[in-house]
Amino acid sequence: MSKPLVSVRDLTVEFVGNRRAHALDKISFDLQAGEVLGLLGESGSGKSVSLRTLLRLHPQRTTRISGSMEVDGMDVLALKGRELEAYRGGTASMVFQEPGLAFDPVYTIGQQITEAIRAHEALDHRSAMQRALQMLERVQIPQARRRYDAYPHELSGGMRQRAMIALALACKPRLLLADEPTTALDATVQIQILLLLRELQKETGMSVIFVTHDIGAAVEVADKIAVMYGGRIVEENSVAGIVHNPRHPYTAGLLASTVSTENRGKPLLAVPGSPPDLSALPPGCSFAPRCSNARQQCTSEKPQVISVNGERLACWNPVSPLLKEETELATA
Repeated sequence: MSKPLVSVRDLTVEFVGNRRAHALDKISFDLQAGEVLGLLGESGSGKSVSLRTLLRLHPQRTTRISGSMEVDGMDVLALKGRELEAYRGGTASMVFQEPGLAFDPVYTIGQQITEAIRAHEALDHRSAMQRALQMLERVQIPQARRRYDAYPHELSGGMRQRAMIALALACKPRLLLADEPTTALDATVQIQILLLLRELQKETGMSVIFVTHDIGAAVEVADKIAVMYGGRIVEENSVAGIVHNPRHPYTAGLLASTVSTENRGKPLLAVPGSPPDLSALPPGCSFAPRCSNARQQCTSEKPQVISVNGERLACWNPVSPLLKEETELATA
């Protein structure tokens, strides 16, 4: 197999201040060129922190990072100054969760996309403007020339999200980081954005890391899924492997709590309890207090990640294969 475009090893992120929060705990994963990885989990599991760390967006004064991150052969933690500026937007780019906050409200959509292009490529204003218009058309924004001169508040939520994607792809990045890009949109627009992202990914051949708490969105977009909990990747497998044969109890719980036609009129089997406090993680498995499979070892010893045939799992007492048919019914 060729060298991965993204290689993350033992990445640990700690936020310091009045309290120390262990946001990421030795996460590792690889992403090949043209591959889509879905990061799945509840709020507070470390998904968005992972993306922002890949772009080095956390304030240095209050963030402690260890481990390694390589993207397209570059040591991301070693980048400084202009090299880091060129990496952000050039090699790796991001679609933020709320485009209304990501865009500057005092500049038009077109001005901001044009400025980003000129910052990364040696183009004059006219050529950069033409590229910006092409990108707006490429993400299927109607009347692109008119939208070019519009301010962010003048666009609907769906149009702003499309403009955010146009901005992220304007400099032809090899890696796109998408942080729950459909969260604030209605169901119809969500589907349109997901299909657009997948279409653009196939067209450009870029790699994508897609953050979501919606298993349906992950299945629609991703080639493989990494499930995060308490700042760790607790399970990673192909989409089919995650959906049809989840091994970690947390993954099985997420799937069982998914709304489907099969469980209409029945109560959802929600995962009990709440995610852990990242400033006071338990000594063993952080999911143990909520896990019906937990044993003594789970509460005292942190499970290590084991890799077998492309599947990665961190669990002392995985879900029994006998639950496979029940899980399939819950996610049908």
